[in-house]
Amino acid sequence: MRRDRVKERAAGSRRGALIIDTDIGGDADDAIAVAAAARHVPDLALILTSDETTGDQGEGSRARFARHLLNEIGRADVPVVAGAALSPTRYHCVGDLVPETIPPQDTDVVAAVRAIAATRPGPIRWVGMGPLSNLALLLERAPEVAPRLRVTQMGGALRYRAPERAEHNFRLDVAAVHTVFEAIADGRMEPPEFVTSEITFVPDTEIAVDHPLYRALSAPNTPAWASLLVDHLDRWFAGFHPSTRQHDALTLSVALGEPFVDFTPMPLTVDAIGRTTEAERGTPVRVSASADYRAFMSWLHTRLDPAGEPVGAERW
Repeated sequence: MRRDRVKERAAGSRRGALIIDTDIGGDADDAIAVAAAARHVPDLALILTSDETTGDQGEGSRARFARHLLNEIGRADVPVVAGAALSPTRYHCVGDLVPETIPPQDTDVVAAVRAIAATRPGPIRWVGMGPLSNLALLLERAPEVAPRLRVTQMGGALRYRAPERAEHNFRLDVAAVHTVFEAIADGRMEPPEFVTSEITFVPDTEIAVDHPLYRALSAPNTPAWASLLVDHLDRWFAGFHPSTRQHDALTLSVALGEPFVDFTPMPLTVDAIGRTTEAERGTPVRVSASADYRAFMSWLHTRLDPAGEPVGAERW
């Protein structure tokens, strides 16, 4: 896609309330993205959680962790809603990091988004960092909000590393993916931007214990929110993988109008198990084509460096 068109899109993407839809609490890249937004986006209006935990993992644990993280950053003004609960997941490692004083969060996704729509004019930026369950629910129960949504979604793949299955976020709720694509095809919502796995699942965005950002977050006398991120990272490294790739912060950067990812218009079809394929008669969307990882990681470091001042704090 031509660079001038990217800039045009970027300018429009910078305006409007920001909603983050996240399965925070597993891979630490969600928490890193939420923290970056909380520290530097005064228009952050709502955090929704998806793939919520139930049973032994603690009902609504992802939402409670998001609430705790926001509180530590000083963003008590941003509400958190515990959204869709899917099948039990092993990708959860923050249960012991949430104080008992953090109560269960509200569970009415539709009411929360409608409240944002009623009080914040103009476009509503929606950043999807998990399955599309909450977005599909909103399309079904609050269709009047759909035309205002400007969706940037981490998910989908044209060349997924496991060809026999769909990309993770699409695989978790295939029915929701079909609901969203039907709304796009019907003209009920603008075509989203999909930041696909080929662009995000790369070593260029890895953070491990030897990464400068990890060292900055774990330095002596850092604020409580930074220590919380480090604790989360440590649990992810010990229990799942020795690094985390920044799928979700890269997706956030697109919604904020940063120029790190280039897109191309593309018609996509979604099969019965959630795999996406370019097809002439597919649904027109915008698909990530390339990324400037060095510039992106520099941007992310700046926004999460505890020594730096958050932007726009006077508006919180």
